[in-house]
Amino acid sequence: MLRTFKYRLYLNSSQQEDIRKNIDACRFVYNWALEKSTAAYKKDNTTLSAYDLHAMLPELKEEHIFLKDAYSQSEQQAVRRVCKARQNFFRRVKQGDKKPGYPKFRSSRYHRQTFDIPQNVKVDFEKRKTYLPKIGWVKTIFHRRFKGTVKTCTVISSDIGRYFICIVVEDGKSPPKKKRVTKKKSIGIDVGLKTYATTSNGEKIENPRYLQSKLKRVQCLQRRLSRKTKGSQNREKARIRYGKCHEKIANQRRDFQQKLSTKLVVENQAIMVETLNISGMVKNRRLSRAISDAAWSYFFSMLRYKSELYGMTLVEIGMFEPTTKLCHKCGFKNGSLTLKDREWTCPECKTDHDRDVNAAINIKMIGLKTVMASRGPREEPVELSAMAGAKKQEANYFSSG
Repeated sequence: MLRTFKYRLYLNSSQQEDIRKNIDACRFVYNWALEKSTAAYKKDNTTLSAYDLHAMLPELKEEHIFLKDAYSQSEQQAVRRVCKARQNFFRRVKQGDKKPGYPKFRSSRYHRQTFDIPQNVKVDFEKRKTYLPKIGWVKTIFHRRFKGTVKTCTVISSDIGRYFICIVVEDGKSPPKKKRVTKKKSIGIDVGLKTYATTSNGEKIENPRYLQSKLKRVQCLQRRLSRKTKGSQNREKARIRYGKCHEKIANQRRDFQQKLSTKLVVENQAIMVETLNISGMVKNRRLSRAISDAAWSYFFSMLRYKSELYGMTLVEIGMFEPTTKLCHKCGFKNGSLTLKDREWTCPECKTDHDRDVNAAINIKMIGLKTVMASRGPREEPVELSAMAGAKKQEANYFSSG
């Protein structure tokens, strides 16, 4: 099983210069390969493979001497990334994706610059150093160790002068077998803005709102940055202070999501969540900042990979399921429910509902229905949850767990 470990690097001035040469060379090769591939396809509908582009690299290095200072395999990896990105684009077009997203040219102004090292990376935990080809031994903070074979690694340079390395390791273990889903040890999660997450058990996790809590500080630093003369030393200092503030907010949010996702995955055998159209939701000018601050997509990706790591099940239900407006007791659909209604009473069964808890329970029930359908036919017919009007057979179905 492949796992990725991220560590902080501390480089001296000469090593930073070597890192910068590799980043600039790989970015140049990436843009060159993308331009060549696009031009060949437009001219005569020809697709250049990675092998074809690799054959052109020696001639390109003779034309641009600075490319010889970088690690050759990193430049070849940049070419492979272009080919992979174009393959993904055409695959999405074939699948009918409305916004497939053609690969874009890499910019030197992007806040996160990277390059890949496919092999010849060595790790020394005792001396706390990592060997990178063309750079040498680099001081590394190993906050945790790993066991396995190093496959590839990616060196990352942030816009505030910090360096990291992501090491992909093959630990030789197979993914754990998925545990049987039971109703008792399953949980539904409804995410929101007022409360970050509400579970079907009635637990509510408050939204920390890290960006909102430091918004005045961010705005102050942004105003100071805008007043500085472009190209001056003071502007560079102001830019770094502004970047550090944003990075601290991102680190706080990531730490909160890591701890919450681990807690949810470890304590439950199955987790049911709702698929959200986040890219469409952020177009709401009144809520876009709060939605971006919540970072639901990143949280869902954590639940996804941690479920695989621990052998749990993650069920993602459709975004058009009526989870909020549906009574989980009798199935009545309240079409008049608005966003400001946080509590409501079902006119059919007279049950008082908390909006978020009711949605989380419905998400769990729909997720259980999906799991039941995936298991195939049973010896006895099974009625699918209260969403279809009954619970008795559902309780019998999961009683074996």
